[in-house]
Amino acid sequence: MPAVFAADRVVGANATLDVEPGARSAALGSATLAVEGDYLGLTTNAYQLSQAKYMWASFSHTAYYEDTKYDYASMVIPLPDNQGLGVAFSRFGADDIPYIKDGEPLPEGSNYNTLSIADWVFSASWGRRIMDRLDLGVAFHVLYRDMDQSGWGFRGDASARYRIKDDFYVSGLLKGWTSSAATWDSGEFEYSAPEFYLALSYGLPVEYLYGKFNFYWQSAGLFHREARDLDLDTDTKGKRIWENPIDWLSGGRGGVEFSFDFGLKLRVGLSSFTTFKSVTAGAGLTIANFLVVDYAFESHPVFSPVHRVSVSFSPYLFGHKPREQGHLDKAAASRKLVTEEPEELPTEEFVEESIQKSVAPTAQVEPPAEALVPAANATTAESVSSDAPVAPAASETPETSAPAVTPARSATIVETDDEILE
Repeated sequence: MPAVFAADRVVGANATLDVEPGARSAALGSATLAVEGDYLGLTTNAYQLSQAKYMWASFSHTAYYEDTKYDYASMVIPLPDNQGLGVAFSRFGADDIPYIKDGEPLPEGSNYNTLSIADWVFSASWGRRIMDRLDLGVAFHVLYRDMDQSGWGFRGDASARYRIKDDFYVSGLLKGWTSSAATWDSGEFEYSAPEFYLALSYGLPVEYLYGKFNFYWQSAGLFHREARDLDLDTDTKGKRIWENPIDWLSGGRGGVEFSFDFGLKLRVGLSSFTTFKSVTAGAGLTIANFLVVDYAFESHPVFSPVHRVSVSFSPYLFGHKPREQGHLDKAAASRKLVTEEPEELPTEEFVEESIQKSVAPTAQVEPPAEALVPAANATTAESVSSDAPVAPAASETPETSAPAVTPARSATIVETDDEILE
């Protein structure tokens, strides 16, 4: 018999890839596409790898309802020419689920069979700076699902960020440009069409608060009609931007972060603008540049709240100071040149260099000692025949013509400077 093959177009194939792993982005309403520097968000914004200066290892753990857990780990490796490579591995599932086979009696006590279900995901990402204002990234994900039947999934994403001005950026994500596909042991094949998202981010330094405000916004999908609210209504309320721009904007998400100069960050956001029951909050702390700890609280209109913790560690920064060079854009480089103080010379070197510069012209014209008197007479004679205003004064009082003999005075200054240099 020929094999049975069916292809179904669905919404949210490989939806595990859309689960937010990082506590920082989760506390900002999961506006991950707009958040740069969260290496637990490589699934969404691989473009940030172009900014990688050091190697980072990141881990996160999330405990959902009904003992469902999500564990995620990633590593970032900087490459030459403003490039970076990222790899990630995650497991989303539940363990110790009791089950009873058909026809078996109910077990007594806790003597029952258990099973586990899980999605295992491996991701590889690459990012590069294309030009001064533009960063580009691509990511590929492979998913293995172990449930009542096993299956494999695949998706490719592409993201980019463009700097409009200073700390104002616009980002884009083409999710599933390869389509998001999954195949099952039964022979069924599912796929979801590509989707596109927009995001904006803006940074506002506040010097009198010793920190900086960061604003993030991520849109709903542009291509397809979706249920974008979290109240689990059966009717779809989301409309595409050309159908109802207001409805499309309400399906977005966003957050605000204040970053203190000493490493503390406070965050708040909304996972959906349609309801305040989707509020998120959190905080982060950078310890000695090499360790970053983040926490996020996520509410839900139906389910219980979710707590998320993530940790990032840099082996290089653990034993070294941050390098001065890096992938700085033009605005950051300009601010660096303006704000950084020039390197100061030691006091002794500065005094010596200043004296040498002031003495050098005088030393070149210093005449021999035996030539001072003739030089003085010559100067007097020349001054008599000269039309300069000082000539009559010099000729009328030749015995007071010493001020015209400047070499004698210069010789005295040179001797004093030599003593200082010694």
